[in-house]
Amino acid sequence: MTTTAKATAATTIPCLRYRDAPAAIEWLCKALGFEKQLIVPDGNGGVAHAQLSFGNGMVMVAPAIDSDYGRLMKLPADIGGANTQNCYLVVSDADAVYRSAREAGAEIVLDIKDEDYGGRGFTCRDPEGHIWSLGTYDPW
Repeated sequence: MTTTAKATAATTIPCLRYRDAPAAIEWLCKALGFEKQLIVPDGNGGVAHAQLSFGNGMVMVAPAIDSDYGRLMKLPADIGGANTQNCYLVVSDADAVYRSAREAGAEIVLDIKDEDYGGRGFTCRDPEGHIWSLGTYDPW
């Protein structure tokens, strides 16, 4: 085992940028089951930074702004809807989350199915084009 990683709840935390971060936060909570762990206002009615928990996992969400860090990233809409990576969420009931995501307007890009390697899952796009894979397969 490496000694580089800190002994903490989760050592990998994806960071996502959104044009409308407040709307994305609400959608991620409603559609996929994230919970607001920390929301930092930007002083102008928006969000400067957010931490959304999912079990012992987390994503950080921030607005897509012109900054040194922001210029390192592209949104799916900036690159023809493509994604260069996505998040996989381990869920206890893939069918329930599938229904919730569909009801919230997610674009289902890979329909729900039982996987050959075990588990059941699906893949969807959120309103700003980020791809999310969800399933019951637990690699641990």
